[in-house]
Amino acid sequence: MKNNRKYVDFHVLQTVPPSCVNRDDTGTPKTAVYGGVTRARVSSQAWKRAMRQMFREELLDREAVGDRTKKIVGMVAQEIRALAPDQDAVALAQKALENAGLKIVSEEKGADVLFFMSRSQARALAELIIAGSSDKKAYKAALKEMPSVDMVLFGRMVASDPSLNYDAAAQVAHSISTHSVQNEYDYFTAVDDCAPEDNAGAGHLGTTEYNSATLYRYATVNVAELAAHMSGEECGRVLRAFAEAFIRSMPTGKQNSFANRTLPDAVYVTIRNDQPVNLCGAFERAIPATAQGYAQASQQRLSEYAMELYENYADSPVKAFAVGRGWGDLAQAMPLSGLLTTLQEAAEKFAKENEVQ
Repeated sequence: MKNNRKYVDFHVLQTVPPSCVNRDDTGTPKTAVYGGVTRARVSSQAWKRAMRQMFREELLDREAVGDRTKKIVGMVAQEIRALAPDQDAVALAQKALENAGLKIVSEEKGADVLFFMSRSQARALAELIIAGSSDKKAYKAALKEMPSVDMVLFGRMVASDPSLNYDAAAQVAHSISTHSVQNEYDYFTAVDDCAPEDNAGAGHLGTTEYNSATLYRYATVNVAELAAHMSGEECGRVLRAFAEAFIRSMPTGKQNSFANRTLPDAVYVTIRNDQPVNLCGAFERAIPATAQGYAQASQQRLSEYAMELYENYADSPVKAFAVGRGWGDLAQAMPLSGLLTTLQEAAEKFAKENEVQ
């Protein structure tokens, strides 16, 4: 029996200096208790948002990236104006979306909830309404077909109509520190530049909460699910874009205050034919604080845990690659550019071999 499963797992160790990368409703950096101690945490939603922004700005054509918005009337109306400038674009857009089964409030207020739509889907709706179609099944099909790349990767959930859902080809874990953390406070003042010379007081006083950490970050891509929606070449390009965005992106929380943009200390990538494997168990026992820091000790712990896991479960990855030194025989070390090309070629080959004839 042919095994057409293929998973690419990404394990990243990344140190961030004093920062507030991802905060809660009180402005406090997010945390989680793991292994009995408090860890720094960056939510998967925050990092996926940063990845989608990098898709949009650097890695993919704008057409390939969708929009998650309530302003879907405006999206469809824009396509109608491009196709038929003399038509009432807003009225037609509202009608098209209603034909597709979506509840629309108005162009200004948008829909009741955020909706994830690709530009190709918006254009398909525009073409149907301009042609005068009243076939609601056709409108529904237009919203289901031609998904954007990020829709395929991260999924789409439509509570009012589950038939429009997309299963995500990728999963991204919440990043946690490999060690315990304690949030700290930065007390700051701002001086009024136009204050009189005899006024020695500050114009503003405030505090900002922050922490610093070496994070373990994990993500996995189901290449078979990805390949089901696109050609071999496109599958390779998309996996490459996902890999680069996951490795290089950074959420923008408090970035102007802390300038915390860093690149990973180490990257370990595996290709598996059985199942995804998150290696967070390596840090269930927190890395202790020493004068040598956390990054090197975290990499050593991760390597040892991976080898032990493979020995116990006899499910070593088919291939393993790494960026950075210190991985030994666990993975083939290479620069990031080489890793991205290798993953692109592997995904393209898999997709072509499993194309439906």
